[in-house]
Amino acid sequence: MNAFSKIVNQDTFNKQDLITMLNADEEDRSMLFKKSREITDSLIGNKVHLRGLIEYSNVCIKDCLYCGIRKSNKNTQRYKLSDEDVIQCALYALEHNYGSIAIQSGERTDKLFITKITRLLKEIKKLSNGKLGITLSLGEQTLETYKEWFNAGAHRYLLRIETSNRELYAKIHPNNDLHNFDKRLEALQNIRKAGFQLGTGVMIGLPHQTIENLADDLLFLKALDVDMVGMGPYIEHFETPLIETQNVLIALQERLDLTFKMIATLRILMKDINIVAATALQAIDKMGREKAIRYGANILMPNITPGNFRNNYKLYQDKPCTDENATDCNTCIDARMSMIGSQIGYNEWGDSRHFTKSKV
Repeated sequence: MNAFSKIVNQDTFNKQDLITMLNADEEDRSMLFKKSREITDSLIGNKVHLRGLIEYSNVCIKDCLYCGIRKSNKNTQRYKLSDEDVIQCALYALEHNYGSIAIQSGERTDKLFITKITRLLKEIKKLSNGKLGITLSLGEQTLETYKEWFNAGAHRYLLRIETSNRELYAKIHPNNDLHNFDKRLEALQNIRKAGFQLGTGVMIGLPHQTIENLADDLLFLKALDVDMVGMGPYIEHFETPLIETQNVLIALQERLDLTFKMIATLRILMKDINIVAATALQAIDKMGREKAIRYGANILMPNITPGNFRNNYKLYQDKPCTDENATDCNTCIDARMSMIGSQIGYNEWGDSRHFTKSKV
């Protein structure tokens, strides 16, 4: 057993172990991916669960320097789905046996927004007779709001930290109280206090980001004891301030490869959590999501947002599937999962085994 093989087969890992895995060369990569696949098959199984993605609105109070729907981007056509649009999306997911939906939106904290989400959650639970699982990704809220949404029927919440490094966080956000690192951390703790399965994630390949930063991100996820992770490569949007840092970025292919290693390393580090195969992978490699599943991911989020709105929810450049409708996406998912020999967990919530185990 060589040194790299010894590391990936350990039960506990320090920062240097993680750095070694993230720096894996071509030969060691194969060993890394093989081990992550073994763990996935053993503890998660060869089954992928779906979250029908509803991009509710691109109206946002935040001004994150990397995001295409940031408040200051005046070239973005703002929209908000009607209640009927959301209900029809939920019915589509129900009728096509998705098991779960995910409602994502630009961040808002006003009472009108909070109340509307609460009402929609109750309607979705009622129309599906509790059959549809619901994930929310609606940004930083108060503990009271998180509790309100949990009690209304949602049970998973994803709030990406984007980077666990305080200094790097400051470089990709405006310097004001609305983009405060400590408030982000507090929000993550409040999500768990409210009862949700806790999800977060990071961007990979950010300007000025190092392998050491990414190793620290993995240790952060472990310390936070998350139930699910959604992470993907940083992809520039040409109408954001961060585009000015292009000269210090690693190539897109390098970001993609590093994302695959992050997924595999995370699966080895946190063996029974849910890991999303991010749509952003497909923006670089048409088979990016499928490769992510081979390397340890087990969640897919097919977009079921009405097609005429999709192009306006553009967080990054070259977002895939903006010219499709939900039926196209559904057919595509079936074919792609069949190609790699994975099964789809239809009519199943696909909750994090890490979470359910902690409740036993």
